[in-house]
Formats: sequence, structure tokens, C-alpha cells
Amino acid sequence: MMAALFFSRAVLSISMISFVIVSCLHTDFKKHILHFFSSPLLWGMSLLFLLPLLSVLWSDDKKEWADIIRIKLPLLFLPLAFAGPFRFSKKQAAGLAYILIAIVAAGTLWSIYYYSSDATAINDSYLRAKSIVTPLENDHVRFSWLVSISILLGGWLTIIKQTENNKISILLALVTVWLIIFLHILAARTGLLSFYLIAVATGAWLMVKKLKWFYGLSIILVVIALPLFAYKAIPTFHNRVNYFLYDKGYFEKINYLPGATDAVRVISLKAGWNVMEQQPATGVGFGDVLAQTQNWYGANYPQMIEADKIYPSSEWLMYGAGCGWPGFIIFSIVMLIPFSVKTNNRMLWWLLNGTAAFSFLFDIGLEVQFGVFIYSFIILWWWKWLS
Repeated sequence: MMAALFFSRAVLSISMISFVIVSCLHTDFKKHILHFFSSPLLWGMSLLFLLPLLSVLWSDDKKEWADIIRIKLPLLFLPLAFAGPFRFSKKQAAGLAYILIAIVAAGTLWSIYYYSSDATAINDSYLRAKSIVTPLENDHVRFSWLVSISILLGGWLTIIKQTENNKISILLALVTVWLIIFLHILAARTGLLSFYLIAVATGAWLMVKKLKWFYGLSIILVVIALPLFAYKAIPTFHNRVNYFLYDKGYFEKINYLPGATDAVRVISLKAGWNVMEQQPATGVGFGDVLAQTQNWYGANYPQMIEADKIYPSSEWLMYGAGCGWPGFIIFSIVMLIPFSVKTNNRMLWWLLNGTAAFSFLFDIGLEVQFGVFIYSFIILWWWKWLS
């Protein structure tokens, strides 16, 4: 599954189905199901599938609804699979972690190869809201989040391996530093904000909980210095910041500018809120969210080009528009559930889920195949591992 994520949608689907089947091949299936229903994390995640499923009752566009349900199937099947009795040994868990970091690092090198082939043109494209080609079929938002999670994982493994194998620690540290550099070259805000959230929270945790003021303060000072250094030294980051400042005047006033990503996103949030308010008790149904959002664009921004008529750029508003205030509230509860789950490493677990929930504030990662798989698989894998 982890390798297929980078190479083939079809193989990803086949390997995921195989994993679900294998996870259910045991004799104590009754206990398996009881474990699923006794774990708020598992049945909570499945609600993110069941809510859109239920909205078929009031969705007019059944084809659009069916496409959305097909994409969201992992939110039902992967929690059911991870409810099984299998466990990860320390060696297996470490192996999966190394595989993820290695694949993500290889993906960054692939992106840099394409970047180096025409760096000047790509640097200039960042002034037009473009970015470097990335794995996951150029889904730079999801890939940037994977990079930030690999940094979290690599940093943590570096610390715990320090006394066991210094060579592995050094290699992991070097790879982690490279991933941080790449994240600033890519300059995708989802990954960058996730990384800075992880770094600031880690620094504060070291100072407050562990009383390691030197290490904690050092991390926070690095966090302050990094964007300043990147702005001066990395052309893509420099141009991304300049474009953001240019776009800022439009999205602050919620004015429309064709192709301006931030301005269009802010307008889409306003559209999503208004669609949710149309039917606050039930929503308009997941099959009709896009159509109703586009109707709102037509009424309020008649000059908007078709390419900019996007879904509401927030999973909170997607569930709110599709299922009304109940959907908005239930989605919020599902995002909060992981913080009440007991694990062997609460800080690591909270950082993972904090960045996931934060990314959904301004992104619709659960409306695309890669996003649904990455979110559900990594959250469930770490839950199984850290529990």
C-alpha cells in the first residue's frame, strides 16, 4: 500500500482490499467487531463515510454522490481492518517507519530532479501560484503533509535510536534535515504550517514538560530563523511569499481575482458557509454540494471563470454543506476523538492528529483518493503502533 501510493492508483486499491481481507481472516470475528465498536477512534472515523452515505436520501445528483462515496470507502474499510487482532512488533513498526521515510525522501529527490531541469522557469512560476512537480500525481498538498509527517517520524526515531545505533541516528538526522530543506523549496503551505506547528509544539513541550530549556528554546529560535533564511536563500520560497503578499489584498477584501488561489479559497469558504445555511438541519446532500456552491458563485461572482468554481476549501464546510450543522458538529467531534485516546507516546500522537485536523481547516483532503488513504492509513497505523 505504501509503495503503491507513489506508483499506481489501481495497485493502491488492490493492495488495500487485500489488506482488509487478510485482516479479517481469523476465527474470532465476533471479538473483532466488538473491538471496532468499543473504540471511538475506529467508529468515529467510519462516521466520516457514513454521513455522506446517508446524504443519498436528500442528494439530487446521484452520480456525483456515488463518486464521493467510492473515494471515501477507505474511511469505512480501513478502521474495520485495523480493529483486527494483529499487532506490530517493534521491528515491524520501525521497518514501516523506515519505508515511509525512504519512499518520501526518494519522492523529494524525484521532484528536485525535475526542478533542476528548468529551475529559472519554475522559480518564476511560483509568482503565478504554481509549484514544483511532486509525486502523488502532482498533489503537492498531500505530498507536503507526508513530508512533514516524515520529518516528525524521522526526528523522533533519531532521538530513540541515539543510544542503540549511532550510524542509523546520523543517517536519519541527515534525511530529516534534507526533508526540512525540501519542504521550504516546495513551499506548499499545508506542509510548512504542519512542520512549524510540530516544531513549536515540540520546543514548548521540551521547556514546559521536560524542563530542557536549552533544547526547547533552540528549536523555537530555529523556527523563527528558518523562514527568514529561506526567504533570502531559496528562490521558490521567496517567490511564494511575494505571491502571497500580492494575493493578500484580494482575499482580505474577499475580492475575486482569476487564478488567485488564496482569494478563490476564501471566496469558496464563504460559499460553503452560505450553502450550509441553506439547509442547516440536513445540508444539501454531498451529491449537490458542488452544484449549489457553483450556483452561489454565479449569483455573487458572475465574472468567475469555471476553473475557479471549486468546492468549499474546508472539510468542516464540506460536511456542513452536505449534512448541515449536524455534519459540521460530528466532523468536529471526530477530529477531537484522537486527543482522548490513550497511547504510549501522547506527544507524538497529538502532533500527528493536530497537523491532520489543522490541514482540513483549509483543505478538502477527504475528497480525493490519495488524501483519504493517507489520512486514514497513517492515523490508524500510528494508533496500532503506539497503542
